Parts: sequence; structure tokens; C-alpha cells
Amino acid sequence: MANRVYNFSAGPAVLPEKVLQQAADEMLDYQGCGMSVMELSHRSTIYQKIIDDAEAGLRKLMDIPENYKVLFLQGGASLQFLMVPMNLGINKKADFVNTGEWSTKAIKEAKKFGMDVNVVATSEDTTFNTFPEIDAGKIRKDADYFHITSNNTIYGTKCMNVPKLDIPVVADMSSNIMSEKFDVRDYGIIYAGAQKNIGPAGVVIVIIREDLVGKISGIPTMLDYKTHVDKGSMFNTPPTYGIYIAKLVFDHMLSMGGVAYYEELNKKKAALIYDAIDNSKLFKAHVKPGKDRSLMNIPFFTDSDEINKKFLKEAEANGLVTLKGHRSVGGMRASVYNAMPIEGCQKLADFIKKFDQENS
Repeated sequence: MANRVYNFSAGPAVLPEKVLQQAADEMLDYQGCGMSVMELSHRSTIYQKIIDDAEAGLRKLMDIPENYKVLFLQGGASLQFLMVPMNLGINKKADFVNTGEWSTKAIKEAKKFGMDVNVVATSEDTTFNTFPEIDAGKIRKDADYFHITSNNTIYGTKCMNVPKLDIPVVADMSSNIMSEKFDVRDYGIIYAGAQKNIGPAGVVIVIIREDLVGKISGIPTMLDYKTHVDKGSMFNTPPTYGIYIAKLVFDHMLSMGGVAYYEELNKKKAALIYDAIDNSKLFKAHVKPGKDRSLMNIPFFTDSDEINKKFLKEAEANGLVTLKGHRSVGGMRASVYNAMPIEGCQKLADFIKKFDQENS
């Protein structure tokens, strides 16, 4: 496709070209109905099939058990920072791992709601360059839930091994959902903004165990999970087009071999870039080699702001775009979500090596 660049944006992020092409082909007339999906009533049988198929695809990809509900909501992960304590906070106690900006914001919202927050582990003292070890003994048995951000978009750390607890484990998986295999049964709630591995901005996926629905009464209608479970994500008009794109992404992922295929591919993609950084003279990764390194987000930098700027400028000229790091870390960041082709990672790795040789 002409003029396509390799887009390393942290989100909204790259989507599979086949999905974009199919959406383009169906833009004016979805499967012979004479309308675009954007024009379809969410109450129509045509749209009901789209959202049903989207849920079925996600359930198959993630092996979601029958006793979990799948919701397509709005408000992003940021609204879930409030909805989780509002729906689970019977004892008004929540335990957290603090691993960066997004977990910090989730902690802040829980406190605003009046939760007694206990931070059981943090890596703040080292600028979140590791995922802190979780001591299950520090997690309160009477906490309403234990919250973890499984992948840290800004700092580039991850953890998919959660402790087995008698309280619900809640995970923000916005930036690594479906990037590798894990057991949904280890979690009470999983939520993820769509704009990284699922589709366009505007949709948030919530996967919630049935027994956690309707625990507290009197919650404002739109903030109550039960409202959306009872109405099949159709209490009000859902983000219909975003859900349609998500369905196409799920279909595409299944056709490629599902999450197992992407996990293997993602490991190869990340290794290409990490190896180029680790074997260079100029560049350093924010996260040291080991199990903590994200497969999705790779922050790296040089010791010179001037050289960082030169790298970004020359990378963009070579079709490698949106590599600027988050302001809290600086330098560069390569976000290599599921839809980033391995060719893009290889091109970036080659460019890192070339730039290193020319500027060392």
C-alpha cells in the first residue's frame, strides 16, 4: 500500500493492513445492506451479529470461560480506575502494585472514591525500570481486590505471572492484551483500552467474572457493571464502528493462528530491537535484560538530547515514525504491538545499528 510508514506510536496504534483494507471495502455498503456500519442502528439484527461475533472472537482468542462476561464499553481504561472500586469496594480496601503512570492514576482514583489503598510493591525509586517483586504475604486478605498493570506502556516493563489469591485480581491490560498467552481464570476483572492491540480509540474491553457483578447496589446507572451485563453492552448506543473494527482484528488474529502465533512473533520482534540496542555503543534500554522487559513497548535513549533528536529526525525520514519517548522518560520508544509487522522491527533494528556506527 503506497505511502505507508512503520508507525511505532504507543496509541492510537498501528492496525493490520488487511483489516483496514476490509473496512475500506465495506465502508459504503456493509455486506449488501446498503449502509456503512457507522450508519447501522445498534438495535438492528445486522449490528447485533457484529457485536456477537466480536465477543465470540475474543472469547476464542483468550479462552474466556463461560462464567465470565465480556463488555464493550466507553471511557477507556481511565474510567475503569473508578468503576472497579465503585463496583467491588465493599470493605473500601484495595491493594496495588505501582509500576508507573497508569497504576499511579488508578491508585489516585481509588483514593478519591474513599478506598484505603495499600501499595504492596513499587519500583518508583528506580524510575520504574523494573517490575517489583510481589510478596503475596503483604496483600491484605480483606482487601476488595488486588490491582496490577500488566504492561507499562511508558516505562516498558511487564508481568504476566500474578499470585493466586482468595481476593479478585484486577488487571489493566491495555497495552499487552492478546500479546501472549495467560489464564483468564487467574483474574477477577481484566480491562483494556482498545487503541493498542484491538482497534481504534473509543472502546474499552472489560472481562468480568460473574460473581463480581452486582455486588453493590445504588451505583450510578452507567457506572454499574450490572447495567451493561444485563443489556449486553447495549444499555446505550455503544461505539459501534470501533467494535466492528475490533471484530475484524479478532477475525484476522484467529486466521493467523491466534494468541500463540502472536506471542512467538512478538518475542522475535522485540528481540530484534533489544539486541540492536544492547549491542550498540550509543543506546541504552530503560529496562535491563530479563523477564521484566515488555514485548510491546521498548523505551531507549542516548546520553545526549541532541543525538536523540537527530535519531528521531533521521528515523522519520526513513519511514520510522512516532518514536519519540514519553516526556517522563525522554529519548525514544518503539511500541511494537501485534499489528506491527516484523519487517518494521527489522528495519528499526537495522537503522539503530547504522546510526550507532555513524554517530559513535
